[in-house]
Amino acid sequence: MAAEHQKTAVVTGCSSGIGYCRAEELAKRGWKVFACARRAETMQSLAEEYPEKIVPFSMDISLLDSIEKGYEFVSSRLADGKLDLLYNNAGSSCTFPAIDVPDEALTQCTAVDFEGPVRVTSKFSRLVINAQGTIAFTGSLAGVMIFPWGSVYGAMKAAVHQYASVLALEMEPFNVKVVNFVTGGVNTDIADKRPLPETSIYNFEATKKSFADRQAMAVKNSPMDPALYAKRAVNAVENSRVGVVNVALGTGAGILSFVAAYFPRWLILFVIRIKFGLNAVWSVIRNGEYKKTK
Repeated sequence: MAAEHQKTAVVTGCSSGIGYCRAEELAKRGWKVFACARRAETMQSLAEEYPEKIVPFSMDISLLDSIEKGYEFVSSRLADGKLDLLYNNAGSSCTFPAIDVPDEALTQCTAVDFEGPVRVTSKFSRLVINAQGTIAFTGSLAGVMIFPWGSVYGAMKAAVHQYASVLALEMEPFNVKVVNFVTGGVNTDIADKRPLPETSIYNFEATKKSFADRQAMAVKNSPMDPALYAKRAVNAVENSRVGVVNVALGTGAGILSFVAAYFPRWLILFVIRIKFGLNAVWSVIRNGEYKKTK
């Protein structure tokens, strides 16, 4: 009698938060998980708790050479050349006014939030195709909703959503599923803590308050516990079907995805201006008072 197939997964961004909990949830269900982060030692506790199920390794998804080495590490440990799940989870926040994004922050966000998942997917895709498995992405409400001070991060997540959508179409004949989690509030430490640039034209008190509210958006709105998020995400992966791509998950994900798709822009902006104190910011700018602080 043939031995039961050992399901395998690669999960990126496992040092903390969603990725850490997702690797743990998969291990609890009997998966063998190759859990990666830039530094493997950040996942030591996972490896110690699940020594037979979790294999930590170092892979910086912003560096092509590191992806190549990560692929060699994983592929050399797959006896049958099959990977049942590739989970692109690693991410980097970027919260700045659209005209004030530092070039270093832009480069980092682009490399981690978009280029990284694309390159990792390209490199590991044959292993997933061999298994007729699943490729998953941690998307975000920021990719569909108009959140102030988050243009670059939102743009990268929107790019991931579109990439996943087209990838799903192209993977259909291989019977490979693609799941994109449009993620709402989750209680993690991903929030960008960098201050409003001193040279910003928005650098006055009203904006500072709005900016702080944006940075604390997730933690102020009853975020979902990452362990619960991970459990529901793995459920969705294990029950995924070819052609079904977007899954709303996390606080506010379902309702805000619906609002973004069907409500008029003017109404959405009316609410956004109130929620993030933008009317006070606009007032300072339109009255020319911001110039007195420069």
